[in-house]
Amino acid sequence: MASDAERDRTFAPRVLGDTERARYSRHLLLPGFDAPGQQALLASRVLIAGLGGLGSPVAMYLAAAGVGELVLADFDAVDLSNLQRQILHNTERIGQAKADSAVATLRALNPEVSLLPIKGALNATRLAELIPTVDLVCDCSDNFATRDAINAACVGAGIPLVSGAAVRTEGQIACFSGRAGAPCYRCLYPDLGGGGETCAREGVLAPLVGIIGSMQAAEAIKILTGLGEPLFGRLLLLDALTMEWRRLRIPPDPNCAICGQDTQHAPT
Repeated sequence: MASDAERDRTFAPRVLGDTERARYSRHLLLPGFDAPGQQALLASRVLIAGLGGLGSPVAMYLAAAGVGELVLADFDAVDLSNLQRQILHNTERIGQAKADSAVATLRALNPEVSLLPIKGALNATRLAELIPTVDLVCDCSDNFATRDAINAACVGAGIPLVSGAAVRTEGQIACFSGRAGAPCYRCLYPDLGGGGETCAREGVLAPLVGIIGSMQAAEAIKILTGLGEPLFGRLLLLDALTMEWRRLRIPPDPNCAICGQDTQHAPT
């Protein structure tokens, strides 16, 4: 079952003090952001699923930006092969749980952010308990099975999802609102057979995960604060060899097994 800390989405009203105004001063100067945007971040709770190549920049930027609480989920331990791209971790932490390593890095970066590490696997039951307690999910996992389970839980709870992926020299990012009638991740990938490609089998260019992860953090901040226009229902594809982007619309699939009108998972 979810702990009390995981259930409680209530934050005390935050008046920005002098230290916070100094730390977040560059946000406060942004047109359309200002104090209300920063206060929205301080009152937000975000789940980061996966603390590897994508999760590293996502976690670091969201912590630096002042998201009130980060739920940091990863079942794995730091390995030497991770350090080419997973900048949350370092050589001294090889063998340490990635969730614990992430907490150490983020606490040093911004001690004002609350951090909740989760070291177990994110199965469907666990996700169904956890996702309704957060305001947004950043999916930084590396396999279709986990992505599909996260998507189903987000649709069921009506929680926005920021999805990223990167392998070899290609990356992608898309956002899903979780609202009824809007597309979901399964609309984009209706056939999840085959298991997909992973960095462990195919390799990945180190800075590519930084590019995609940084964009995930930017989209998360936009959604949480109402800044700009999020990538809801749109997919961006990057070829890092040519630095060319493609943009695709993601239409809702009325026959989608997760969000289609005839499924029990669709939110009301």
